[in-house]
Amino acid sequence: MDYKFSSKEELYKRVGPALRAKKANLEREGYTYITEVDIWNYLIQEKWIKSQNLMLCDIVDDILKADNGLIDAYLKKKLTSAKRIQYFDKDLEIL
Repeated sequence: MDYKFSSKEELYKRVGPALRAKKANLEREGYTYITEVDIWNYLIQEKWIKSQNLMLCDIVDDILKADNGLIDAYLKKKLTSAKRIQYFDKDLEIL
């Protein structure tokens, strides 16, 4: 069966069960802070960046077999390179 997706968002929803399974695997390995979105973003930006015409079975396989350490390193790199700013909310009463 040949699946066609009109957007990455539609594909993301379709592979949700695989992302949840991978997240559960990561949690068992101690990576409790990695989310399904982190897994997806890692694959989009690192694994599939130059890929075209991927089959659904290959995408699911990539999700389930993605290296936990590489996902962790990707996320840490993203977090350390992100611009961090302080938010000041003048409506927030601290005292």
